[in-house]
Amino acid sequence: MKALFKYETRREELYKFLLLLSVLAGYFGYLSWEYGLATGGLTAGLTWSFFVLCTPVADAGFLLDFPVRLITGLRMFFSEMGVWVIAITLNLSALHFSPESYDKTFLTSLLHKILTTPWPYWSIILLCAAGTFLSVRFGDEMLDVVSHKDCAYRHKHGFKYRLLAWITFILLIIWAYYHLIDSLNVEIPSL
Repeated sequence: MKALFKYETRREELYKFLLLLSVLAGYFGYLSWEYGLATGGLTAGLTWSFFVLCTPVADAGFLLDFPVRLITGLRMFFSEMGVWVIAITLNLSALHFSPESYDKTFLTSLLHKILTTPWPYWSIILLCAAGTFLSVRFGDEMLDVVSHKDCAYRHKHGFKYRLLAWITFILLIIWAYYHLIDSLNVEIPSL
């Protein structure tokens, strides 16, 4: 395990992961205190699934993808597929068994609106899926380059051009995502 974190970049990534994990744990603790353990846990899970399904980069999936990559070597692209299956299953179960759970926070109520209104809101999920899986693929490539796996092969076969194409496509997805959110008149409530 010590060998996994001998490089400074891996140590920094571990700190970022632990920070994200502590934010999630604190949020879960707050919601459990506010609504009870079961409802608070479900609401925390639904909030996590909002960030999986409704943001165009792999931010919530990072809580699982990165540690799985470090420990097992499994590419983040494949573990992100599992993250999406968990998020979708959680929401299908909550929609069926506990739809009132979506009424607890702004993000979960927005998630409920997106999930229950196929047109045009499901396009948000499709854009986010494209952006997430491209960003995870990009992350896998960067980790491979950092670890010098097949470095000569990657540079010889146009890695820089693929990298530029990925970044361009991800930026287009993010632009379309924000344009779509803006056109749906989603208003964030003031604190």
